[in-house]
Amino acid sequence: MRLRDFFAPGTVRLALQSATRDDVLRELVGLLDVSEVSAETVLRALQRRESLGSTGVGRGVAIPHCRSAVVNRVRLAYGHRAEGIEYQSIDGKPVQDFFLIVAPPDEAVNMYLPVLGRIAQFAKEADVPARLATLTDPDQFLALLDEKGV
Repeated sequence: MRLRDFFAPGTVRLALQSATRDDVLRELVGLLDVSEVSAETVLRALQRRESLGSTGVGRGVAIPHCRSAVVNRVRLAYGHRAEGIEYQSIDGKPVQDFFLIVAPPDEAVNMYLPVLGRIAQFAKEADVPARLATLTDPDQFLALLDEKGV
């Protein structure tokens, strides 16, 4: 399983416009190309998940995630906001890099937790946050995933 296989250029936004957590979540869900009703369902599920505890894992990274019946396979999106936003991260610092995971409630092959783990592993690599900050094209993001072998 490679993270690269879950992303396409259309699911990567390197200049998020949103300045609040909920607006960032909405913008990321918009990258999944689901109906407006489905997007609202996913957004509510993400907000419920965030109410349990922030998915801001530190080092400027958040991994918002949920399960929802509106998708039939694991779907990922990535967004970057250079200015960062307050996200109640574990380290108390703003978040610039957002990795969204939405998975169906019942997967024949459970990819949800392995994908979450791979993203966390990728984000912890010493050079990754600085390199994410320099990307100017979604293809560069995909190439970074390939280079790191995740």
